[in-house]
Amino acid sequence: MLTQEEAVEIRVMARRGEGVRAIAKQLGCSRNTVRRYLREQQASRYGPRAARPCKLDDYKDYLLARIEQARPRWIPATVLLREIEERGYAGGISQLKAWIAPFKKIVSEPVVRFETPPGKQMQADFTAVRRGRNPLLALVATMGYSRASFVKFTRGEDAATLCAGLREAFDYFGGVPEHVLFDNAKSVVIARDAYGEGLHRWNDELKELAEACGFTPRLCRPYRAKTKGKVERFNAYLKGSFVVPLAATLEASGLKLDAEVANVHVRRWLDDVANARVHATTKAVPAVRMARERAVMLAAPALKAPPAIAQRVALPVESLQHPLSVYDELLEVA
Repeated sequence: MLTQEEAVEIRVMARRGEGVRAIAKQLGCSRNTVRRYLREQQASRYGPRAARPCKLDDYKDYLLARIEQARPRWIPATVLLREIEERGYAGGISQLKAWIAPFKKIVSEPVVRFETPPGKQMQADFTAVRRGRNPLLALVATMGYSRASFVKFTRGEDAATLCAGLREAFDYFGGVPEHVLFDNAKSVVIARDAYGEGLHRWNDELKELAEACGFTPRLCRPYRAKTKGKVERFNAYLKGSFVVPLAATLEASGLKLDAEVANVHVRRWLDDVANARVHATTKAVPAVRMARERAVMLAAPALKAPPAIAQRVALPVESLQHPLSVYDELLEVA
């Protein structure tokens, strides 16, 4: 190894135009040693190599804007991928996940799931999207075998709203399952074990609906709502994949998501995204497995509620789940 003075001398001699052989001869070292010290000097001159461009670069500003619009909520990578693909992104999801990971500060809570045969069970629950003076809730019903789901947005969670939503769920699924699993809300049960263990005093409206449609209501264990793992898991997916992106789009233009707008949008999202995807647990498409459930369920009852009147709602920017033209078709007044 040369001394610091000899290393400096190599560089000085090189600047004067002397060749590697001449420098090595004067200093009494090998030519490879001279070349190595000259390479080190050149490397230190240029500094660290610039980062290589990637396919995601043109979309980082858009992604940052979407992340900030959704705060403190989170838009999943699968949704963001669909959005930037519509804008021309040709890369994969791996680099997208790696890039957005530092911006996420959400810890998922594990849920408990168990499997049931086709047509055996449906899990139903209200999930709160927004509380306060202008509440927004969603009645979510998920079939146990297929994981096919139905969603109805509401302003309340009383028994009448629950029963109307269940009728629509049976109509959407094309049949009535043997059991429907609920939590312990007053809209479902008045008194648990009122007539003995497992013999509950049901809400009258729910009891009448169960008798009319032909299903048996069941309750999850007290303080263990997570035993409805399938519907609880879907609640988180609904908010991340549908509610948060759509609400962020509306809020960016000074608008607020309400039950009417959400219900118009959610049916297409259920058909084209939620029930058409490969489910992470079953590794199958819910809509495909739903056919096996439908084959063994009771026929769905006729709906007594009058159909909702469609209203045109102006969305100023492109939708988060589909192009705006898709929602325009849905929102057209017949």
